[in-house]
Order: sequence, then C-alpha cells, then structure tokens
Amino acid sequence: MSAVGVPAEGAPVVVAVDGGGSKTDVVALELDGRVVAHRRGPGSSPHFEGLDASAAVVDALVRSVAGARPVAHAGLYLSGLDLPIEIERYEAAVAGRDWAAASLTVDNDLYALLRAGTDESDAVAIVCGTGVNAIGLRADGAEVRFPSLGPLSGDWGGGSGLGEAVLWHAARAVDGRGPATALVGEIERRLGVGSVGELIEGLHFGDRDASELIALAPAVFEAAGAGDAVAIGLVDRQATELAAFARACLTRLGLLGRAVPVVLGGGIARSGDERLLRGIRSDLAAAAPLARVTVVDEAPIVGAALLALAAAGADDAALARARAGVSSATASEAALLDA
Repeated sequence: MSAVGVPAEGAPVVVAVDGGGSKTDVVALELDGRVVAHRRGPGSSPHFEGLDASAAVVDALVRSVAGARPVAHAGLYLSGLDLPIEIERYEAAVAGRDWAAASLTVDNDLYALLRAGTDESDAVAIVCGTGVNAIGLRADGAEVRFPSLGPLSGDWGGGSGLGEAVLWHAARAVDGRGPATALVGEIERRLGVGSVGELIEGLHFGDRDASELIALAPAVFEAAGAGDAVAIGLVDRQATELAAFARACLTRLGLLGRAVPVVLGGGIARSGDERLLRGIRSDLAAAAPLARVTVVDEAPIVGAALLALAAAGADDAALARARAGVSSATASEAALLDA
C-alpha cells in the first residue's frame, strides 16, 4: 500500500473510493475541497475479490485516510457493482462500519470515470480495462446501464477477453486450423511457458489461472502495430465493441443527434492505441456523427472525489479545489511508483 498525506485529528472529512480489479484509490478531503490524505491499495472489485474481501480492503483504506476524523460522507465507486442486488449487498456489507454511519453512496466505478471526464449532463462513459462496461446519462435523470457479466450478457473484450482470444487464436495457429500469428511467441515469452500446449494443459488441470491471460492484452496492440493480421482483427473487434456500447447508450437515450461527450477510461483505453481510438470514432460516426470521443486523462478517483463532495453539499469552489488537489496527489502517487 502506498500513500500521499498523513491524516490528523480534526473536523469531519469526506472520503471517496475508486476500486477496480487491480488497484484501489482512496482520498479524504476537507469539506472545502482540500486533500487530507490519499492512499492506493490492492484491487477491491467484488467480482474478483469476493464481497467480504473487497469490503475489508475498502475498510482498511478508508480508515487509513480518515484517521481519527469523523466521516461526513463516504462515496464508494467500485467495478463489479453492476446489478442493483450487488449494490444492495455491498451497502449491507459496509453498513456497520463507523465511517459509513453518517452518509453513504455505493455505486459502479463508471460514475467516477464519467465525472472525471466531463461535467455535462448528457454523457456516456465506457471503461475498457480488465473488462468492459458503459453507462449513459441524460439531463432529465434517465440512465442506461449494462449487466456487464461477460459473455453471459453479451460482453466481449478488455484484458480478460483479449487474453482469452489470444490463446484461442494461438492454439489454432499451432495446430494448423488458423493463420500464423506472432501472438504464439508472445504467449511463451510473457507467461513463461515452453509452448502454447503447455499453457493449455496448465489451465485445464488448474495449475495455471485464467486471470494470467490478462497479461497478454498489451501484446495484441504491439503485434497489431507491427502488422500481425490476427492482432489487427482483435483490435478492430475491440473498437467495434466499444463503439456499440456508445451507440446503444445514445440510441436508448434519444441522443444520437446531439454533441454528447463519450469518455473512455480503463487501462486499455488509456493506452492511447491509435488504431483502437480511430476505429471507435469511425464506427460510432455512422450513427452519431456529433458524438465527441475522448480519453479521460484524470484518474477516476478525481471523479469519485467530486461526486462525494457534491453529495456532502460542497460548493463550486470546493469542487475546483478538490479537482486540482486530487489530480496533484495522484500524479505524485504515479511518480512514486515509477521511481
């Protein structure tokens, strides 16, 4: 666990949490928007960690930033909270904590991403990280959400989907059913196996975990950039899938003809791959030519902090101060991790 800032006793604070599959960011702020402390810990997605383990990670991080100070409001925005029942169960899991007693919001991390990327009332947010998901909001309060349950709910892509597709294509390349691809060598190099067959056997017998395949996602974009046809097909498929999320949101909200921001987040989207972004814009333009596709530069914890402060009644000056302060804290965090 890494940290920026040290909490001390004093007036109440607002705490915001952005939790994903690989890491969790938590920040405590004064009601005027000043940052008290920021922490980064392990992943807290209940889909990957389980409900109890996720709640334990969040509890420890919230306590570390709040210290002895009372929490006026806690805003928890986590990946894996996609269905209403999942949100209800998470609320119940943390309801007994002292920091959750005064005021609590629990919701999907897409809301944090959206708020970090735009403050417009008509907007779409799409995440492409470990998995994929999206939300759409309209000024009158209408929303579009997706179950985000993987293949069960029609989803494809993200690190897990791309990794599985790499292995699928590599297996067929090795046995002659499919075209040759540089992804065969990438599997051997990145996962430290002697052959694709060795990896398949390891997964089949439970000696390897399917989550390891996520590490293959960057290889797709590198191989596509080098001209590998199989990898190019996967990048183009991912672009089409993400554009479909945006198109569905805008269609269901009746916003196809409006200049609506479509903000992208998650590790894969934020990698800035030109082919991926070009494909998303091209696919979406046919249905929604005015849509503005952008990649969110700010960390989602910035959006979580703004949502939490707004829920606590903060004014515009406090929100502006918080955006600057949390952005600076997360930049310092990144610098420490890179050092």
